[in-house]
Amino acid sequence: MHTLSLTYPEDLLITSGKSPQALEKELIFLLAVKLFELHRFSLGKAAQFFNMTKLQFMFELGRLEIPVINLDDDQIADELKVD
Repeated sequence: MHTLSLTYPEDLLITSGKSPQALEKELIFLLAVKLFELHRFSLGKAAQFFNMTKLQFMFELGRLEIPVINLDDDQIADELKVD
């Protein structure tokens, strides 16, 4: 497994009002969410990346009003086709 090291300014920590651990956890979560939104991660991979169950991750996506079913236009058209 690879490791990513991220440097962030001290003022981000101050303005967030979070501990370094809480801020880093939030940043990892937001990365997982964005990679899911960009179709780079499946729902399961995004949840796994954040060390969360799929159900928990789905709940968090809903809390942020991010659709859990993340289909592009072609996929939606395929789903709506009548055979």
